[in-house]
Amino acid sequence: MESVLDIRLNIPKSDMRFFRDLANKMGWEVETKKSALQKYIASRPKNVNLSDKEILSELYAVRYGK
Repeated sequence: MESVLDIRLNIPKSDMRFFRDLANKMGWEVETKKSALQKYIASRPKNVNLSDKEILSELYAVRYGK
């Protein structure tokens, strides 16, 4: 498999249709911030066996180093 470079590109909204067509012809994958977030949300675990206390402990550990 060929190496893939993940980049961020800012283009005018008016050029998005053209860019998607070009990307499709080149075999590239186009992912917007919104579609990336939707993909992440869809892939998250549905049943996490953690209590509220455990979740808060993790949050505090990450946020405050405690």
